[in-house]
Amino acid sequence: MVNKSLVKNVMPMQDPQKRIHNFDEVTLGYTLEQAIDEAKRCLGCKHKPCVKGCPVEIDIPRFIEKIIESDIEGAYQVILEASSLPSVCGRVCPQETQCEQLCVRGIKGEPVAIGRLERFVADYHHAQKQKEIIKKESNHHRIAIVGSGPSGISCAYDLALLGYEVTMFEALHIPGGVLVYGIPEFRLPKEIVRKEIQVLRSLGVDIKTNVIIGKTLTIEDLFEEGFEAIFLGTGAGLPKFMNIPGEMYNGVYSANEFLTRVNLMQAYASSSATPIQIAKRVAVVGGGNVAVDAARSAKRLGAQKVYIVYRRSMKELPARFEEIEHAEEEGIIFKLLTNPKEILGNSQGFVSGIRCVEMELGEPDESGRRRPIEKKDSDLIIDVDSVIMAIGTTPNPLITSTTQGLKTNKWGCIITQDESGLTSKDMVFAGGDVVTGAATVILAMGAGKKSAAAIHEKIQNKNKLNI
Repeated sequence: MVNKSLVKNVMPMQDPQKRIHNFDEVTLGYTLEQAIDEAKRCLGCKHKPCVKGCPVEIDIPRFIEKIIESDIEGAYQVILEASSLPSVCGRVCPQETQCEQLCVRGIKGEPVAIGRLERFVADYHHAQKQKEIIKKESNHHRIAIVGSGPSGISCAYDLALLGYEVTMFEALHIPGGVLVYGIPEFRLPKEIVRKEIQVLRSLGVDIKTNVIIGKTLTIEDLFEEGFEAIFLGTGAGLPKFMNIPGEMYNGVYSANEFLTRVNLMQAYASSSATPIQIAKRVAVVGGGNVAVDAARSAKRLGAQKVYIVYRRSMKELPARFEEIEHAEEEGIIFKLLTNPKEILGNSQGFVSGIRCVEMELGEPDESGRRRPIEKKDSDLIIDVDSVIMAIGTTPNPLITSTTQGLKTNKWGCIITQDESGLTSKDMVFAGGDVVTGAATVILAMGAGKKSAAAIHEKIQNKNKLNI
C-alpha cells in the first residue's frame, strides 16, 4: 500500500547545541521501519523520471521496491549495478537538484527521500556484512587510475568488474581523495569511506599510496610499465584567492588547507601534530558546500562567532539546502550581499578584521544568477581573527606540465574530446573535477563510469584488430 504522506520521514539527528561540540555525524539515518515507510511513498512510476536525474543512472524504483519487500541486500545489489559509492552518495549527493527534483511525489508535496534510502541500504549492508563482491577472473589487460577520489573509484570499480587488472595511484598516504580530506567527519564519517574503498580492494584493485604522478612517476613511465590505458581523476585541489590586500596575514587559510588539516590530520584533536589555531571570530568567504563545511568545522573547533560572507543572496547560495539549514541551526551567521575588499591585520601580522562592501543584485550573468553590484559608500568592517577563503579550486598543474601533448584550457582543466573523457593524448582519459573544475561527487562518478566504458570499448576493438 502506498504511503500517501506529503512529507518525508524525518531524519533523526543530533541536537544542534550538542553537535557543535563534536565531530560525530549529524544525521543518524533511518531505522528499518522508517526506511520501509518512506519507500512506500514511491509510486513506482513506469517511466522512472528519477532515474533521468541520476548521473550514474541507478534504477531507483527497483531498489526502492526491494526495500518495501524487506529485501535490503537485494536493494544494495541493485544500487551496486550502477554506483560504487552508495554510502557516500546517500550522504553527500545533491539529490534535491537531481533525482528527487524529478520525483512525481514532489509535485504536490515532498519527493521521496531517495538519498536517505540509498544511505540506509548501504549502511545496512555494511552493518550486516552480507554478500561480498567476488573478484572477477583477470582478462590480463592493465589499467592505471591516477587519483583515488570519486571519479577514480568509479572508473576503477567498473573496470575491475570487467576483469581488468587495475592499479590506482594516490599522492596522499590514504585513499579516498576529496572524500577523506575535503568533507568533514560530521557529514561523511571516514569509516564509511574506508568501507567503500575495501569494496575496491575485494575486487582486486591494487591501491598504491604516496605516489605522486608527475613527480614519482610520469604518464610515460606508466605506459612503459605496461599499462594500456590511463585514467586521470586527480580532482581540483589548487585553491583560489581573491588577490585582495591582507591575504598574507597569519590566520588566513584556503578552505582546502583548513579542511585538510581538520579532516585528514585531525587538527581538532589535542594530540594532533598539525593543530589549527583556535580563532574566536571566523569569516568564511564563499557560499558553496566547501564554505559551509569550513564554517561548521570552525564552530566545532571552538569559534564563538562564525560568518559566511557571500556576495549574493540566500536564493543564489550554491550550497545544499540541507547543509545551509544545519549551519543556521548551529548558529552560523550568514552575511549575504557582502563582498570582501581587504583583510585587516595588527602590528604582529595577525588578522584583525575584514573590510567589506554591501552588494545588490543586477541582471543575470552567464551562469543565470543575478550579477552582484557594489553599493556606493557601503563599507563595513567585520571583526574577525581568522579568514577562510572558499571561493573555488583549480586542478594542480603537476601532471599536465610533465606530460607532453596533454591539452588544457585557460583554467588549467584537462580538455577532453567528448563524454568518454578521451584527452588529446592517446589512451589517456580524464574525468571529474580535473576536467570540469570543482563540482559534485556524483558528477565525478558519472564521468569515471563513462571513461571506464570507453576504455573497455577501445581495448576490445584493439583486440579484434589483432585477431
